Amino acid sequence: MVKVHRVASRSRQRGLSFFGLVFIGVLAVAVFAIGGQSVPIFLEYVAIKKAVEKAKVESSVAGVQAAFDRAAAIDNIASIQGKDLEVGKRGDKVVVSYKYSREIALAGPAYLVYRFEGHTN
Repeated sequence: MVKVHRVASRSRQRGLSFFGLVFIGVLAVAVFAIGGQSVPIFLEYVAIKKAVEKAKVESSVAGVQAAFDRAAAIDNIASIQGKDLEVGKRGDKVVVSYKYSREIALAGPAYLVYRFEGHTN
């Protein structure tokens, strides 16, 4: 009885090497870590947009700022306050603009910065 041993050539092998697997794992962890910190920032942005839309029904600058601060207290908005809003008039409509930024510390001196701005119509 003759046993035949097949030796697979290196060029025919397919699959992921150990270093490739480690690299993909590190990349996946980084994406999930940054994504996990980014989701609350975007949820806060949506809350800010809604609070600004609710506040624009007021007719005075102080009224808009106070209405925004009340909504911010309810929705736990910490990135921007009523005094940071720019309130103006376009014709007979109140227009509210805002601009702010948020940072996520990555490693050492590296940061990921999100800059948000918007206005009502």
